[in-house]
Amino acid sequence: MRRLVASPLVALGFAAASLTVASPASAHGYVSSPPSRQALCASGRVGDCGPIQYEPQSVEGPKGQRNCHGGLGRFAVLNDDGRNWPATPVGTSVTFNWVLTARHSTSSWEYWIGDRRVAFFEDGGKQPNATVSHQVSLAGFSGRQKLLAIWNIGDTPMAFYNCIDLQVGGGGGTPVPTASPTARPTARPTATPSVRPSARPSATPSAVPTTRPTPPTVPSGSEWAPGTTYRTGDEVTYQGLRYRCRQSHTSIVTWEPSYYTLALWLPI
Repeated sequence: MRRLVASPLVALGFAAASLTVASPASAHGYVSSPPSRQALCASGRVGDCGPIQYEPQSVEGPKGQRNCHGGLGRFAVLNDDGRNWPATPVGTSVTFNWVLTARHSTSSWEYWIGDRRVAFFEDGGKQPNATVSHQVSLAGFSGRQKLLAIWNIGDTPMAFYNCIDLQVGGGGGTPVPTASPTARPTARPTATPSVRPSARPSATPSAVPTTRPTPPTVPSGSEWAPGTTYRTGDEVTYQGLRYRCRQSHTSIVTWEPSYYTLALWLPI
């Protein structure tokens, strides 16, 4: 009789253990700005992305990969460079912002362009904040670039992968016209003028703007909406409550202030 009772209990224990092992981890994190490819899919700026549009934070795969989809077949669209992903215009110093929906112990953060690692940040196993920012120098690069951002987890063999398309240098690529200097005569005239001009006229090149135009600001207290670029300090209203933006980002569905209060929004 004891054996009959014990066997179901043992079986139940094995079943519970198998469920614990097999169940996937909760949501994790990704680069929100400049928007990664999964962020572009989640915001609807790029369509027909498949399941990544619903779980942009879940591109997790074994450490050491150099691809956009973490080796996950269901997210293979992220590896397709032929989709004409929008490239964000940036300068040679870029701040990458992560939104973490589960704050894993962190080993390090890496940023790659091609085979070159352009930045590395060591965290030593500590738990990060709900938002993480890194300033990365892209000196030596220009034009369109695909950057791979990697979040290496400290207590598992896994990492999270994000590809961000950038237009380094603003994306113009058009040479700025410059004024050609006036040619000097190779021989002096025989008659020397008695009075020399006090100043030689010079050609003045056309003015080149040194800064990009500032994007339009969001009216204070306007209703939160997806697909909107919010900046630190912006204030919105959502479901009758007022919030202040804690980190610049482009909003997407599932990033409503009520869900991401600690990461992106502060109730006021």
